[in-house]
Amino acid sequence: MTSTVPASLTRSAEAAALQAVFLDMDGTLVDTEGFWWDAEVEVFADLGHRLDEAWRDVVVGGPMTRSAGYLIEATGADIGLAELTVLLNDKFEERISRGVPLMPGAARLLAELAAHNVPTALVSASHRRIIDRVLASLGPQHFALSVAGDEVPRTKPHPDPYLLAAQGLGAEPARCAVVEDTATGVASAEAAGCRVVAVPSVAPIQPAGGRVVVRSLEEVDVVFLRTLISAKQ
Repeated sequence: MTSTVPASLTRSAEAAALQAVFLDMDGTLVDTEGFWWDAEVEVFADLGHRLDEAWRDVVVGGPMTRSAGYLIEATGADIGLAELTVLLNDKFEERISRGVPLMPGAARLLAELAAHNVPTALVSASHRRIIDRVLASLGPQHFALSVAGDEVPRTKPHPDPYLLAAQGLGAEPARCAVVEDTATGVASAEAAGCRVVAVPSVAPIQPAGGRVVVRSLEEVDVVFLRTLISAKQ
């Protein structure tokens, strides 16, 4: 976890109900879920294996160890998890070095959160090396803190990444809004006690208690997020 929030950061009892917003990266802010699948297809092709398109929904949004482990088991590829993780990160980084397309509404939402001084964190299952590369496109100034998948003992779908982000910003998880695009990320945020906005990218996500599903980030703004938290109180 890297943070630019001063240690002295405090909030008064009169603070707004919405204390922080946590944003997933791949498929939520940047249109890269397809990049990961393409990287996985290419790496396994080099290993002599063809990936079944049906596996895409299984690995989307998951931590690298889970996704890579699943694909090793599914294909029977003769490669270790640690070696495959390096190959996948290398291939993905090669792809994003050519440019990272932002999801519709992402730039506007980040600018609006900054304009309203809403503490914002980037919380991703991707490794630090990947996050730092993508932050260059998103604008690191938009985030007070970022949490990478290789910086927590247990990454998504466990609650650890979002609990760490809340701790880093001195916020109560119940007063934090999370924007996610996969069931894995939604499970992580909900397990941490956060209110969730789901913007499905590859696989559908059903509405549920404490969760709102929208079609695009274009439907999400600061007023929407504040209402989401205040409605829960």
